[in-house]
This record gives sequence, C-alpha cells and structure tokens, in this order.
Amino acid sequence: MARPPDLRPASPRPFRRPLLARFSPPQLISLSFAVIILLGGLLLALPVSHQPGMTVGPLQAVFTATSALCVTGLNVLDPATTFSTFGQLVILLLIQLGGLGIITFGTVFALIVGRRINFSERIRLAQQVSAFSVGGVVPLIRNIFLYTFVIEASGTLLLALRFVPLEGWGRGLYYSVFHAVSAFNNAGFALYSDNLMGFRGDPLITLVIGGLIILGGMGFLVQLNVVAHLQQRRTNRLLIHSRIVLSMMAALLLIGTVLFAALEWTNPNTLGRLPLGEKLLTSFFQGVTPRTAGFNTLDYAAMRPATLFITIILMFIGANPGSTGGGIKTSTFFVMMGSAWSMVRGRGELVAFGRRLDRETVLRAMTVALLSIGLVNVMFLLMLTFNTDARLDFTRLFFETVSAFGTVGLSMNATPLTNPEQQLILIVLMYLGRIGPLTFAVAFNSRNKTADVRYPPERDILIG
Repeated sequence: MARPPDLRPASPRPFRRPLLARFSPPQLISLSFAVIILLGGLLLALPVSHQPGMTVGPLQAVFTATSALCVTGLNVLDPATTFSTFGQLVILLLIQLGGLGIITFGTVFALIVGRRINFSERIRLAQQVSAFSVGGVVPLIRNIFLYTFVIEASGTLLLALRFVPLEGWGRGLYYSVFHAVSAFNNAGFALYSDNLMGFRGDPLITLVIGGLIILGGMGFLVQLNVVAHLQQRRTNRLLIHSRIVLSMMAALLLIGTVLFAALEWTNPNTLGRLPLGEKLLTSFFQGVTPRTAGFNTLDYAAMRPATLFITIILMFIGANPGSTGGGIKTSTFFVMMGSAWSMVRGRGELVAFGRRLDRETVLRAMTVALLSIGLVNVMFLLMLTFNTDARLDFTRLFFETVSAFGTVGLSMNATPLTNPEQQLILIVLMYLGRIGPLTFAVAFNSRNKTADVRYPPERDILIG
C-alpha cells in the first residue's frame, strides 16, 4: 500500500553567515595580517625572488614579509642586493597593503567589480581606518585611495628629478616609485645598501622623503579634514582630534630636530664634520624618521647615548592614529600626559581646545600605553635571554626592540646579527605593533560582554 504524500511544509534551511562575517573587526584585522605575512613569506622564499647566487631561508623570508607588511623596515638581509626585481615588487606590494590596510584594499576591489558593501563590512572598515562612525565610510575609503595615489605620484615625480639622472630612465623611475611608496607608508625600505646615507646633503631627496613621511604619519582622517578645512574654512572646521594630533606632530618634530642637533652637533662621527647647511638638513631628517619611518642618512651606531635615548622615546610614541605609522600614537601620549598634568593641577578631567575628554578616552589611552610598555619589556627580556652575540649589548637590543614595536625600522646595525629566536621575537613585535596590542587583546578575548552587576565604589585606596 502506497504511503500518503507528506503535505507538511519543508523546514527552512538554517541560515549560515559567510565565513568572514563570523569574525569581529579586531579578529579579522589580526587574522588578515597573519595570513598575508605567510603568503608574502612564501613568495619571497621562491627562487625567482632572489638575485642569482643568493638564498633566502624561510625565517628570513617571513621576517622580510612581516617587516614590509607591518611597514617597519628592519632587515636581516639587504633588499638591494638579495632580492630580484620580482622580490622587490613583492615587498613594494606588501608595503602598500600594510600601509593602507588589507580590508581597505578588499573593499576597493569589491567596489570595482560592483559588489555592495554590507553593514558588517562597513564596521570592519571603520575599525581598519580608525573612522569615528560607520556612516560614510565607503566614500571615505575612496577619498583615502585617491589622496594616497595623488601624494605618492607627486612624490614619484619629484624623486625622479634626482633618481633618473643617477640611474637612467627605467631604473630611475622604478627607484622613484619604490622610495615614494616606502616613504609615504612609513616603511623605511630603500634600494641602496646604506639606506639614504649617500643622499645626506641632498635637499631634494631629504625634503621630499621627509615630507612624504610626515604626510603618511599624519593619519588619513586628519589629512582629509585639513584638505576640507582649507577648501571651505567657514563650513569645515578642524576636528578636536585633528587639532590635538597636529599640535603633537609639530611639537615632537621640533623637539626631535632641536635635540638631535644639540646632542650631535660636535660628534665627529655624525654631524661634527658637516657644513652648517648639511647639519641643519640632516638634523631635520633625523627628527622626522623616528616617527615610524625607518630611513636614515646617518649611522645610528655612531650616535651618542643621549641621542639614542631621545630616539627611543620618539619611536615609542610613534605617529597619529589611522595613519601608516605605529607606536602608541600621538593622541594616546597627549591624553596620558594631559590627564596627568590636569590631575597635578587639581583640575580633574582633561580639557583640550575647549572640550572635555571623557573618562573612557583617558582609560583607553592608559590601557594602550600600559599594554605597550608591558609588551616591550617582556619582549626585551626575551631578547636578552636568547642573546648569544657579544656585539649585541643592552642598548642595541633595546633600540631594536622599540624600533620593531613602533614599526620604525631604525637600527644600530643590529638586525643582521640577531639569531633565529630573536628574529621570531622581532616578528611578533612588528606584528603586534602594527595591529596594536589592544586590538589583538580584544580580538581574542572571549569575555567581551558588559557585566550586569555594578559593585559599590571603593575610594579608600592610596595612589602615589
């Protein structure tokens, strides 16, 4: 006997979110950087990426890929003599990806092929570029790409005025593009074995590279806010955030330049034997580069301890939020120092440019600073523990550690001397320094829900 047909409606299939939608913005940022580092390391390990007769081990390839993607500039190998043109182009692509953000690139590609950007993707974009809100983030990405293209193209044309006569048309244009992209993204990679020391007294190279570094470290939101303000002064005012970071940039640049000149003025191994104009030009450039750039026109191993100490502080502070640079960021340093000064003066909450900064902002700044200090100290201890080379003394290792965390790339010629264990530590530092220790901590913290219970405050705790 035939079974009667089942007239019950079919149960709906369970809805499955796309794989990428299952990750929070901090998780996706952290994982995307890790995946691209591995892919970049694989490409750089291929024989086609090397000069004839050169070999690159897996760890060296991953180190170079991490340094490029995290726009650092530390090198265990000389990019100019080790990698072929293909390998250098891989490095250049990683620099551009790391500077603008992997998710940002993915969004632009989706827009090119005509795909719509959903709300969850907009949230991840806002996290990637440090936008204040989700609304209008897609037009913001378009403007960021347009601005980046214009600045890098302008830098290329200016650098070509020097590199084309030196290297010829083809090689000169290639060098111009490479150094313009590397400078704007604060990467510090150069195609000369001595970095830019051969151009120490060249005003064109020094000022163009320095200008690109400053623009790249300014932060995309600040850049666009400044452009809009210049175009329409009455309707587009500078944001409080822009005022804070621009003030900090100017102050740190001035302090870095003046202190470098004062401390190295009579050092015969750096500024001592240079003419006056070259001294001032070189001091300006070395005041710019610790802001996470990594280019150098002088040998840091020949500098005085006081100069190295100032450089370490500048490297740790870093660039602006939402920029191509690293460090704890200028706004974090401003909020932290400003809050302490307000507390000392008995004013309580910090007031800047006629606005009060709320307690959550101050706590976030303190958290970022403490996590960063803790990370640098733990990694520095590991660097000392695994050290086997007597040439790598306390100062060199500490300088290298802070440079890696701040994604700066300046070195006292110590990176090639590190052993595999130390190179792994530097890889982790560059990775965490680029995505931010707080972003990484939040990404993999399963207990991220707000507590339902509020406990009574306790005020009888002595501080200081």
